[in-house]
Amino acid sequence: MARKKGKMNNELSPNPLWTKDFTIITIGSVVSMLGSALSGFAMSLLVLDYTKSTFMFALYNVIYMLPNAVVPVLCGPFLDRFSRKRTIYTLDFISSALYLIMAAILMLDLFSFPILAVGCFLLGTISSVYYVAYDSFYPLLITEGNYSKAYSIASTLETLAMIMIPISALVYNSVGIVPLFLFNTCTYFIAAVMETHIGAEEKYIEKQKQSSSEVSGGIRRFVSDFRKGMEYLYSEKGLLAIAIYFVFSSFAGGATGSLTLPYFKSTFHNGEYVYMMVWGMMAVGRGIGGFIHYKVHLPVQRKFVIALFVYITLSLLEGSYLYFPVWVMMIMCFCVGILGVTSYNIRISATQHYVPDERKGRFNGTFGTLNTLGTLCGQLIAGALAEFLPVRAIISSAMFINLLAAIFVIGFGAKHVKKIYNVQN
Repeated sequence: MARKKGKMNNELSPNPLWTKDFTIITIGSVVSMLGSALSGFAMSLLVLDYTKSTFMFALYNVIYMLPNAVVPVLCGPFLDRFSRKRTIYTLDFISSALYLIMAAILMLDLFSFPILAVGCFLLGTISSVYYVAYDSFYPLLITEGNYSKAYSIASTLETLAMIMIPISALVYNSVGIVPLFLFNTCTYFIAAVMETHIGAEEKYIEKQKQSSSEVSGGIRRFVSDFRKGMEYLYSEKGLLAIAIYFVFSSFAGGATGSLTLPYFKSTFHNGEYVYMMVWGMMAVGRGIGGFIHYKVHLPVQRKFVIALFVYITLSLLEGSYLYFPVWVMMIMCFCVGILGVTSYNIRISATQHYVPDERKGRFNGTFGTLNTLGTLCGQLIAGALAEFLPVRAIISSAMFINLLAAIFVIGFGAKHVKKIYNVQN
């Protein structure tokens, strides 16, 4: 059963948001996100330049995402039992070392697509564990009454990462990808060192030990934890509806992510820069949206209605914007940015406040796995169809499916979803 929610008004909350631990995790996130954004976009350009194939680009995305289809749901139960903080900084140290190795391989002129695929698979595996640990640990660093404000900051950080994309393209086209990998080596190392100084107690570990003392053996314990996690999701109809909808949303996002950059590169001269102009406006919208949510609190009893409106509108905008002139695309993507932050803020703050601390790892792991399966299906199907069908028609079709999911899954599940969304957090 979800823990009880208070009716505390955020504006009247005496609890400070910017505690030592929250400040550390925020600064650490900024450092690592900026480095990851720089190298991530450059790797996409490298794959496109090297393979000259939309399908190979989609395959590259699939290789990176593939571990996310399995690893989150496997590691979730363990992250409910062991230290999430230790997991986070250990994985950042490993990422730092891996980027250093990849830079060395490129400097020694040993690059090949199989080597890149192995590196992407390892990074994807690390990322899949990291984000379950991070998403489950981050709420523990938020003081009561500040969930919505904290997640508006998190969404703004993602916007800052998007702003690094033009810099990534400029550096890649000027000096190559090696300096970006070396920069990532430094940023992940700095973030890891900072995260070792977080002092929050992870009380859920002791709770889990007490609640499962009767279960012995690693495999038996994992099976028990996994079963309980799935039972919890199925027992919470509101969480289940949200999870199902975001599978469809991830499917549409996977299709869009695989096809948009190749579409711009093949349609416009210097298409990667046109892509950055258009999607840069989305970053601006996300930044402004994050600031709005930091300052303004949505009316509690209207959150569900706002979320459903956002889901439908996003589907319409993202399914049609490629049919318009570039300047209209920019305006539409600006709107997508603001609405995207609204969707993220309502969903993440509500679900993380609703799910008990000792169940967060299992819920986030299951949610992440379902989302990844949706993304992988979108990437594979869209990449294959793009070999003989128009890219814009594929994206529009994917977004139409997402629109139907918003109406039939979230809309028809209003009774249960409202219990999660329409709460002061």
